[in-house]
Amino acid sequence: MNKRIIVAKTAGFCFGVDRAINMVNSMIDEKNKVSTLGPIIHNTQVVNELKEKGVRSIDDLDDAQIDEKVVIRSHGVGPDIYNRLKDKNISYEDATCPYVSKIHKIVSKKSSSGNIVLIAGDKNHPEVIAIKGHCLAQSYVFKDCDELLELHKQHPEFRDKSLIIVAQTTFNKNLWRKCSEIAEKLYTNALIFDTICSATHSRQEEAEELSKNVDIMLVIGGRHSSNTIKLYELCRHNCLTYHIETAGELKDIDFSDARSIGITAGASTPAYLIKEVQNTMTDILVKKDEEFNFEEALEQTFKKIYTGNRVRGIITSVNKSEAIVDIGVKQTGYIPHSEISDDPSVSPTDVLKPGDELDLIVIKVNDQEGVVTLSKKKVDSMIGFEKVMEAHKEDAILEGVVTNVVKGGILVSVSGMKVFIPASQATMNRNDNLNDLLKTTVSFKILEVNEQRSRAVGSIRAVEREKRKAEQAKFWEEIEVGEKFTGEVKSITSYGAFVNLGVIDGMVHISELSWSRIKHPSEVVKVGDVLDVYVKDLDKERKRISLGFKKAEDNPWEIFKNEYKTGDIIKGKVVSIMPFGAFVQIIPGIDGLIHVSQIDTQRITNVADVLSVGQEVEALLTEIDLENKRISLSMRALIEEKDADSEADAIEEAAAIAGVTITSDEEETEQEDSEE
Repeated sequence: MNKRIIVAKTAGFCFGVDRAINMVNSMIDEKNKVSTLGPIIHNTQVVNELKEKGVRSIDDLDDAQIDEKVVIRSHGVGPDIYNRLKDKNISYEDATCPYVSKIHKIVSKKSSSGNIVLIAGDKNHPEVIAIKGHCLAQSYVFKDCDELLELHKQHPEFRDKSLIIVAQTTFNKNLWRKCSEIAEKLYTNALIFDTICSATHSRQEEAEELSKNVDIMLVIGGRHSSNTIKLYELCRHNCLTYHIETAGELKDIDFSDARSIGITAGASTPAYLIKEVQNTMTDILVKKDEEFNFEEALEQTFKKIYTGNRVRGIITSVNKSEAIVDIGVKQTGYIPHSEISDDPSVSPTDVLKPGDELDLIVIKVNDQEGVVTLSKKKVDSMIGFEKVMEAHKEDAILEGVVTNVVKGGILVSVSGMKVFIPASQATMNRNDNLNDLLKTTVSFKILEVNEQRSRAVGSIRAVEREKRKAEQAKFWEEIEVGEKFTGEVKSITSYGAFVNLGVIDGMVHISELSWSRIKHPSEVVKVGDVLDVYVKDLDKERKRISLGFKKAEDNPWEIFKNEYKTGDIIKGKVVSIMPFGAFVQIIPGIDGLIHVSQIDTQRITNVADVLSVGQEVEALLTEIDLENKRISLSMRALIEEKDADSEADAIEEAAAIAGVTITSDEEETEQEDSEE
């Protein structure tokens, strides 16, 4: 009779167990003395193997030695254990399964506000004991529907209280569904969290379905393994099922009447035990099915992969520390955080999700533990290098994130590939701080590629130059006389100030900086000042722009026109002496000329003999020529006016002494008219 053998795809190590065992072996490799708080997993063979390597299993922290590290197993522990570890100053590593940690967080948060916690599971199982330890309010455990109903009977007050209900990660999925349905009817205020591990759920579902289609099921795993027992319970309802720990137990099983045999394994069952079952089954089964060869099928599940292989995998679960991948072999595929991205701040959950299919590189194979360590970033780097090569060929622009500042430049990540950009090519200004570029997205071009070493050199500056060139061309095409800008003063010369207009610098001539006379632009502006300017003149051929800065409302001639008129007496300082006269400042920016002939009533041959720079004088405003911007002043007119007034006063005084009345011509005419 030909035998048909079917091996469950999900049989063997789960993520949490795989992670815990890997952690212990890493500690051994690092020459640490190691103890585990309780058996690391519920598998006698694995525990014994670790014991041979020097790993102790302790039941209490009082048994821990000073010079060893304690490993908290995947089942987790309560807060009291963490506190004792701290108080005793014991070094430890936490291998609590992330799925279990999630339950701890749920019950801790919800019970802190007084919610009663109901836990579906085995009250004596270490995982359940740990969950209860994280409850800050009342907590109760039920193993099945009957115990849930009994709880309700004993505590009718629960009906009106807020409850949360969680499940042990390895709880029977079918039983959980029934319990959940009952709970929903009994407790309207209950929050029900499906906390059964997704891998456990898949393993149970697959095992149950497989057991419906075979004559015999073999469930491989430890006698005390909760999840293995659950698999056994699920399968035995559908066919003849055997729970075995080792291949040695196969000799007691009669396979003679079985046409088909299914095999699954608990989450704590290592790959080599499944392999041993394979070899033993091959010896026992004399006849082999031509359609399905057991050894070939199982070998396929254990198909050999090697470091450096590129494999295709599907993400089955993701957390903040790692991702678990199905790569089509018995071993568990594992991507550590460090192999997901070059950026350590990137969480696996940011870039990966269950169901994602992707290419990976094998970086380590551990057949003993059934673990394959994989790298996403190495594949990304290969893909990135291909992208870099193509960009170099086509002189295309790439975008990437600056990840590191290194000696001589920066590293930019593009599609997982790191491109070196020298400091001279990183910015337009060599004085710029490269650290300012960290974590920013930059555009760059590839200058050279080393295919043999998979390295490339890029330039941000090349892109910036092209960008600026294009912007300048557009600027010159669109700019018009009279256009207004707000720009920063970039430099100052003796003849003006250069103002940045964005992509082009324009010059404000010294004469345009002030309405009054200045000797140097620095009297008005300094580097860094922000000015409102306008385009006064353009020379597109020579690429030159003349800018205006003077404001019309500040024009001193407008101020003068509104405040002064002919005949006004002004006071001002002499600002310059000329052979033909002296210039007097009326207001800042406006000077008037006192001609040499208008300085005094006496003839003057040398102006400097009478006036000096800085001297304050009074003068009569005699003429205003706005068109030619000329103002005439006269000191002489004021002197003559004063002399005339003095003479009139003297005549009146003399007449008064002589008793004579002096009348004006108008007064005499009026008198004659009245006499007639």
